[in-house]
Amino acid sequence: MKKVILAAVSVSLGATALVGCGGGGSDEAFDGKSADTIAADAIKATRDAKSLRIAGKAQQPGGNEIGIDFHVDDQDHCTGTMTGRGAKADVLQVGQSVYVRGDEKFWQNTLKGKPGTEEVVKQVQGKWVASDPAQSGTEGMCDKQAALAMLDSDKSERKGMKKGETTEVDGKPALILEKKQKNGEKITMYVATEGEPYVLKAVSEGGETPSETVLSDYNKKVDAQKPAAEDVVDLEKINA
Repeated sequence: MKKVILAAVSVSLGATALVGCGGGGSDEAFDGKSADTIAADAIKATRDAKSLRIAGKAQQPGGNEIGIDFHVDDQDHCTGTMTGRGAKADVLQVGQSVYVRGDEKFWQNTLKGKPGTEEVVKQVQGKWVASDPAQSGTEGMCDKQAALAMLDSDKSERKGMKKGETTEVDGKPALILEKKQKNGEKITMYVATEGEPYVLKAVSEGGETPSETVLSDYNKKVDAQKPAAEDVVDLEKINA
């Protein structure tokens, strides 16, 4: 069960991965470092954070928009929401236990074509569905390091950045770094100019999967607690 759900989340992240490959900072704030060096420092600082929130949306080929909003740390705690194809699901991870609470459309999409789908959908409404213990390894969005590693999966994406203007992202000062790809896609990254050079925002425009991602709540506690037993169902037992 978990593999199915987190695969969907990974698709969401994949759509936004390209926008994570730039960086920004002013000469004054970054002691005259080059744009590429600032980008590398921003990626490292972001990956080294103990926790963060990743919220964004991406347009997939065909017009479907996928949205994610996850707060994740490096201690296997994660809370979040994903949307797409007219559906919505909440995801919760505490240690090696993962739970998913989806709306009717989400479960219809997930279980499409399987016998007894309509009855199962009725039984899981408003409930947290426990993951299969055999698939309890963390991966995808609820694995902080795996998620952030995708920010730098192609280091060439953050080469050749150019410094732009300084601005603010949610009230935090940031420097803009920009790069235009050969295919016409424009990548823009906003990097904090005060404190750690965290990536605050990343935008991709003009490509096949335009997207916008905001990263915030760095090093804040992730409030993830297991749901009450009466609110949890086992999809395998229902299917049986």
